[in-house]
Amino acid sequence: MRNDSNLNNIIVFEKVGKIYEPQGDVALKNVSFSVSKGEFACIIGPSGCGKSTILKIISGLDKESSGDIIIPKNISMVFQNGALFPWLTAYENVALGARVKQQDKYEIDFICQKYIKMMKLSEFADKYPRELSGGQRQRVGIARALAVDPDVLLLDEPFSALDAKITEELHQDILSMWQQTQKTIVMVSHSIEEAAALADKIILMKTGLIQKEFKINLSRPRHEQAPSFQELVNQIRREFFK
Repeated sequence: MRNDSNLNNIIVFEKVGKIYEPQGDVALKNVSFSVSKGEFACIIGPSGCGKSTILKIISGLDKESSGDIIIPKNISMVFQNGALFPWLTAYENVALGARVKQQDKYEIDFICQKYIKMMKLSEFADKYPRELSGGQRQRVGIARALAVDPDVLLLDEPFSALDAKITEELHQDILSMWQQTQKTIVMVSHSIEEAAALADKIILMKTGLIQKEFKINLSRPRHEQAPSFQELVNQIRREFFK
């Protein structure tokens, strides 16, 4: 760890490497990037390029082999399948997050109701995961992650198993949540269009390296048929397939 001169950067990777022993598999090579407080960053790239390794290091689930990092202490992660406890209702799953901060039962209820409403789950609060659709389970996972009031919210391909209609709805809900909470978000995605629709910054990776960063200046809401959006997607696609 080190101190960073840019106090607005909440995440900093500087020449970070990751080698998995004993095979010696190299997951990251000399990776450097930063994410500002309140920024929505998206990491894209082909399978096996190191995207999820970066999320694991940020979350504390893994540790870098070399280099320096700055990360805040309070981080939440949302996984691809929601990772809910099947014996708990949607409300009880969200309450688990709130209880981490050891609030009393009234504060816990206030927090649960706040994020259940924000993620459009009010009528499903008493349902168990098996009674929820894939999109609803992801909404519960996001609400639970928000309940700990994280400094950074990590999203690991949260929409990859959902159909196009539900994905589009969740895109809009994620953006609404982000604008309401002003959380820093780092998301991993395979989709160039998804990254361009959501992010302030796109980090393109290949074989453990950052190939290029794109700062997105398009206003929101972004329309995929707009010439400026298509131009951006084509620019990223050219780099992706180099």
